[in-house]
Amino acid sequence: MPRNRGAGDGARSGRAAWVLHPDIRTGDAPVGGGARGPARQLEEAVALARAVAPEIGAAEILPIRRARPATLFGPGQLAAVAERLDAAARRPDVIVVNAALTAVQHRNLERTLKVKALDRTALILEIFGARARTREGRLQVELAALSYQRSRLVRSWTHLERQRGGLGFVGGPGESQLEVDRRRIDERIVRLKRALEAVRRTRGMHRAARRRVPYPVVALVGYTNAGKSTLFNRLTGAGVAAEDRLFATLDPTMRALALESGRVAILSDTVGFVSDLPTELVAAFRATLEEAIGADLILHVRDAAHPDSGAQRADVQKVLRDLGVAAEPGERVVEVCNKIDALEPESRAAAERRAAGSEAQVAVSALEGAGLDALRRCIDRRLGGGRAVGEFALRADDGAALAWLYRRGQVLDRADDGESVHVRVALAPADLARFESRFPAPGGPRSRPSALR
Repeated sequence: MPRNRGAGDGARSGRAAWVLHPDIRTGDAPVGGGARGPARQLEEAVALARAVAPEIGAAEILPIRRARPATLFGPGQLAAVAERLDAAARRPDVIVVNAALTAVQHRNLERTLKVKALDRTALILEIFGARARTREGRLQVELAALSYQRSRLVRSWTHLERQRGGLGFVGGPGESQLEVDRRRIDERIVRLKRALEAVRRTRGMHRAARRRVPYPVVALVGYTNAGKSTLFNRLTGAGVAAEDRLFATLDPTMRALALESGRVAILSDTVGFVSDLPTELVAAFRATLEEAIGADLILHVRDAAHPDSGAQRADVQKVLRDLGVAAEPGERVVEVCNKIDALEPESRAAAERRAAGSEAQVAVSALEGAGLDALRRCIDRRLGGGRAVGEFALRADDGAALAWLYRRGQVLDRADDGESVHVRVALAPADLARFESRFPAPGGPRSRPSALR
């Protein structure tokens, strides 16, 4: 299970790593990685590895025609790696294998190379364990780590072969250490799931409270390091840590977002996605991602300047679909093409032209602030959802009518003159009609509806 270190502990420890990317192919087609080539996959693995070991001694691609059940790599490849390890000026503290290893492969690689090994899942868990700050985040990381660790328990591990004596009147050798460890892990997993269920219920109550206010929720989702936190800070004036590194944000953050129409929305910054995201993490972080599941509008932030921007888009959409969320740009999803400042002038102009002709795409630079006004207007239009603004003149003592408007609509403006209250309220057309029916004015309709900007 990953240790819960501070975010900078990896750098202070001066750990060194080697990164191996197995390029597993069936015929001429690579296995896994989507549309990415092996060089891009290795580059991402190196970026991930730097989070736990800032010194990368070597990074290489090892082509594999057939994955070996015992070691993944062939014996000749392992012998060559072991030889290079022995000849290295500094032996690495860890070998990172950019693939999902079975428990047997993991154990055999460590025995053969005589160095600690991390597969892709364990590496991401190490990063999450180091950077989770809130109680919810730590619970989620521990749950994912225990689910992963449970699959590592195999009978061939010698320390798990010990037997614990049974009671005298019960036959058999007693409970093995493996069974004891598995039972303890299962018990802890049950407790963690209960704790996270309580977190989920609390989040549900918070969402229900926001719906009563009501404040619409806008969720930022996207590939890790796409610039979500920088955009979040630009839109809300928050001071969320925004760094040029993978998984800089793990714990969800929510802030008020003021829009041009005068309404207020809640903007939520969520954990970044990554290709081949471990299933343990998708399940464990579902409580966090429920903010995206239940959001009124989803902003899919993309790194428009990244060479693998298209593949990253597909990875994010896959996770959204797995969560039961419509992933394609449309009524509920807006694509935000970020980092246009890093594009060549011709490419930037083309991206801005495409966005200008689309209702489901906006081109921005969170770093420079370019395109943010267009993004705010797009959010405003999308959250309007066909609502209209009604202007009401109410008696000062008509508290029931005023309370109804606050409960069912969004009050954009209010002026009190002692005898009456003048309010501008954004309401769904059906609610506007309900209000006129429930609180009729003596002289006829008291509202003058207009379209919401």
